Formats: sequence, C-alpha cells, structure tokens
Amino acid sequence: MKKFIITFPGQGSQSIGMMRGLEEQSIIKDTFTEASDIVGVNFLDMVTSENDQINKTINTQPLMLTVGIATWRYLLSIGVNLPSFSAGHSLGEFTALVAGESLSFEDGLKLVLKRAELMQDAVPENEGAMAAILGLDDDVVIDVCLKNSNNQTLEAVNFNSPGQVVVAGTKSVVEASLNHFKDAGAKRAIIVPVSVPSHCSLMKPASIKFKEYLNGVVLKLPNFPVIQNYEAVSYNETEMIKDALVLQMFNPVRWTETIKNLSRQGVGIFVESAPGKILTGLNKRINRDANHTSVDSIESANQFLLQIK
Repeated sequence: MKKFIITFPGQGSQSIGMMRGLEEQSIIKDTFTEASDIVGVNFLDMVTSENDQINKTINTQPLMLTVGIATWRYLLSIGVNLPSFSAGHSLGEFTALVAGESLSFEDGLKLVLKRAELMQDAVPENEGAMAAILGLDDDVVIDVCLKNSNNQTLEAVNFNSPGQVVVAGTKSVVEASLNHFKDAGAKRAIIVPVSVPSHCSLMKPASIKFKEYLNGVVLKLPNFPVIQNYEAVSYNETEMIKDALVLQMFNPVRWTETIKNLSRQGVGIFVESAPGKILTGLNKRINRDANHTSVDSIESANQFLLQIK
C-alpha cells in the first residue's frame, strides 16, 4: 500500500457551506449530531446557514474538529485504511489525535472548547493580532521580529510553507511591523482577521491553565504516528504528547518542517481530511512532487481511495 498522510486543518479554514457535497451522508450527519449533543451547539446549521458565529474562536475550534472527524469517519466508511502518519495544523493536531483514537471524540471536543476559552481570555479583545508575511525567508522574518518588537511581543508563529510565515503579538506592534516586513522585501504583509494571537508568548498564561485541565484527560498512544506541531516529530509516550499540546499554544507551528520530514520518510500522498484547500495548497508548495488532494465531495473521496490502493 502506498504511504499516505491524513492532515487536518485548523482555525481559518472554516467557511459557510464547507460541508456541501458531503452533508447528506449519514455518517457525517451523525457525527455533527454527536458533537452538538456534547457541546450544545448545532454545528451543521452553523456551516449551512449565513451567520457570524462560525468565525468566533469559541465556536471555530470545536467546529473544525467536528468537520475533520466527520470527514475522516466517512473516509473509513468507504474503505480507506489507516494512514502511515497524521498531522494537524495547530488545532488540527487535536483532530489528528482523535482520529487516531488517542483521545475520544467527546474529550477532544471538550479540550478544544476549553483551549478556545483560555486563549480568548488570555489577551483582551483588540490587544492582540496576527499577520501573514509572504515572500520572505524564515530567517528574515525572525530577524525583523527581533529588531522591531520594541520590548513587546512580535514573534514568528506559523512556518506554513517556503515564503509564507505568520507573525503574532501585541496588536500595535504587529500593525507597525507591516512596513518593516515590506521594507525587508516581503511581497505582502497583511493582518489576518482573528481575535486571538495564537502560538506566541502571550498565550503562556493560557497554557498553564490548559495543562491543569489536560492532566485530567485520559490519553493513549494513537493508532498511527501523529506529528506534533511543537517539534515536527511524533512521540511514543503519552506524557510527551500532552506536553506538546501545551507547548504548541505559545510556540510556532512548524508545518514546513513537518511536510519535509514526512516526504523524506517516503510519504507521497497528502490528503486534507476536510473540505477546503488551505493545507493542500501549503503542502503543494512544500513538496511539488507528491500527490495532494482535499476531501470536499464524494467524488474526491473516491479518487483518493483509488490513489492509495
């Protein structure tokens, strides 16, 4: 069987209508119903009707975990085997662990809901920000951050693909830094519309509280290796997995390194287990020689199944 990886997107991949083409499948409906019973929110209605609730962190995180698991369960139902590896971008790391049965679906939902609450509370509204920097090497972005933080927080937090890095920190400093990145040669430097400055040191207080909550959660080794965001490797001890979930809250997502490491291990097929193509687009830029797809319809799921046989 060909080596393939299942990847799960994080916050920012949500959109109205994202389950169109899959939402009528019974296993998809059942998963959304299960999630709604656990969290008390009708996520299927949230993605099928026009509303402003989908982009609120407190909703987005459990929603994206539900979307990823519903899609993964559908793939299993049509005969997809367990992957050689799995990985998730930021929040998607939790989805990957639920898919690998390291966490129960219920525990995974409650964890990301708590994570969202703590992250939202860590920084007062309108005091944190994130920005996407396009067209600069990673080292240049890091250097600009160091030179322009002004004793506040400005950090490179998402190494998404060559030439695409996201920075986060204090809102005023992030906004002021945009021209510095452009002066350094960035093709674009734009504010990302999010309410939480994820993966920077402003999240340390939230991580301490999250660790306390996580200590009460039962977690076991997953059925397949899950690459952690913190060090772009998989762990074979449950406590190391827990530590990585805490550390990723205030440390960078090493997505470029993750995909490069997997490519070196012979992975030639990358599938995004959710409608949308954000991770698929990043993965293509990192490894142009592999096969890349996202599951946004019955047809795309069947095509993926044929690829891995």
